[in-house]
Parts: sequence; C-alpha cells; structure tokens
Amino acid sequence: MRAVLQRVGNASVSVAGREVGKTGPGLMVLVCAMRGDGEANAEALAAKIAKLRIFADASGKMNRSVLDIGGTALVISQFTLSADTSRGNRPGFSAAAAPEEGRRLYAHFTAALQAAGVPCETGEFGADMQVSLVNDGPVTIQMEG
Repeated sequence: MRAVLQRVGNASVSVAGREVGKTGPGLMVLVCAMRGDGEANAEALAAKIAKLRIFADASGKMNRSVLDIGGTALVISQFTLSADTSRGNRPGFSAAAAPEEGRRLYAHFTAALQAAGVPCETGEFGADMQVSLVNDGPVTIQMEG
C-alpha cells in the first residue's frame, strides 16, 4: 500500500457539498491499495503510521506520534497514488488494486489504524471528494507498506 501523510491542524472531506469526515489536530492520510497488496500490507502500514514520530515535543523536535498527542486521522482513498508517469503525458493507474479489492483494503487499513488506537474518520470510497486541510509545518511524508 502507498500513503501520503500530512500533519494537519485540521482537515475535512465533503461529497456533494456534505461533510462526511474531519480531523484535527492529527493526520490526513491519503492511501492507495496496490495490485498484489493484502491485509498484512494494510496492517503494517497502519502500525507504522500510528507510531511515526512527526509531531513536536516540548523542545520543538519531531519526537511524538499521533498516539502521543491524542490526535485523530482522516483517511481518504486515493487511487491516483498508483500513477505511472513514465510514458507520455497521461498517467496510468494499472498498478492500483482492482476497485473491490481497493475498497476492502482501504477499510481494513482504516480498521487497523483504529485498532492501533488512532480514532479515524473517512472519505467515501470512489466518490468525487473535496478535501480541505491546514497542513501543519508543512509536514508531508510518503510511505509504502
């Protein structure tokens, strides 16, 4: 699985003008299931994200995790993280998991992050979503698991 994390002061996601999820302070997690990924990939990525020390401690050093700060996460499915831009000007997305497998692994990832102790809200898989956020830092990190 691939993920892009953003440390946020707040974030929200809307579908058709209706807010469906929000967080803050904490993490915005854009996540993509790749072809060949399984539940173990989702669980490993969730465990790593829950413990990733990207929040400031009392000295201003990135030494605290989302768990340490009592933060929350907004998890958004983002199949475009699978983009292959090596040929031409139109990205290819064939490396992404098939939609039903992507949906299943997205849900499994979110459940694993919640089981690790991070309260989560989500977007709507496959929907046209509008995402708003205040990136804190800014801190943006790419991960694979």
